[in-house]
Amino acid sequence: MVRPAYRSRSKARVIRRVPSGEARVYYKKRRFYEARCAICGAPLGGVPRDYNIIRWGAKTRKRPERYFGGVVCPKCLPLLLKLAIRGGS
Repeated sequence: MVRPAYRSRSKARVIRRVPSGEARVYYKKRRFYEARCAICGAPLGGVPRDYNIIRWGAKTRKRPERYFGGVVCPKCLPLLLKLAIRGGS
């Protein structure tokens, strides 16, 4: 049986023929996509795409240190804050 990390169906399986002639299953790593704004969909600056930073980096390296950092872009932030303060839905 494979390692528990590879039992997930979210990892793509690739069948490759090795020099000995047998077919082996290899597991592709997940691709990290660019972080985008939840409101307008613009790419977010200051949010890394590197797997090592996302997995093991400090929280301050993963997203900007402001309200809704890493979720909403700076252009949409005033709109969101106004809605949050005024109690809009």
